[in-house]
Amino acid sequence: MGGGLVLAREGEHMDTFKADIEEIRRRAIDKMGDGAVTAFYKADREKVVEVLNEVLATETVCTLRYRNHYFMATGIHASGVEAEFLEHANDEQQHADRVAKRITELGGTPNLNPEGLATRSHAQYGTAETLQEMIQEDLVSERIAVATYSEIIRWLGNDDPTTRRMMEDLLAREEEHADDMAKLLTRVGRL
Repeated sequence: MGGGLVLAREGEHMDTFKADIEEIRRRAIDKMGDGAVTAFYKADREKVVEVLNEVLATETVCTLRYRNHYFMATGIHASGVEAEFLEHANDEQQHADRVAKRITELGGTPNLNPEGLATRSHAQYGTAETLQEMIQEDLVSERIAVATYSEIIRWLGNDDPTTRRMMEDLLAREEEHADDMAKLLTRVGRL
């Protein structure tokens, strides 16, 4: 056999799935040092790690911005909004942790060096002073994450399904965050 996976053999139905387990076992033993990356990994691993480091920078910048907004939120309407800022900061930190873990699974090194963090990030840190400006900054950043993560998912396609699923999970959370910020903006704008 030697090919690893075989979808169909002559005379069999096309939906038949068979695996050459002996060949897969041999490759797994030969390439133990590659960790989670097998011969069936189709993406450009170095490029995926590079893109994930941009996502890591984005999530880190968003964590810091939300934390800053949590501490800086003032005014009569701040009490409900600051809790939302803290919740989102914690979510963004969890996202960053997941991305960093995936980078290491791919044999890369998470780039958490503060130098250049802002230039690697898709989102900006911001300079908001009022509660409404803070919410607007966060909404813009969430919308940027939604757009760029959607593009990353399309780019990954089927070449790295594990990273794609992680990015799909992050995208769903960022969409929720954007929705939360849009609702807060409407509420604060009316008050």
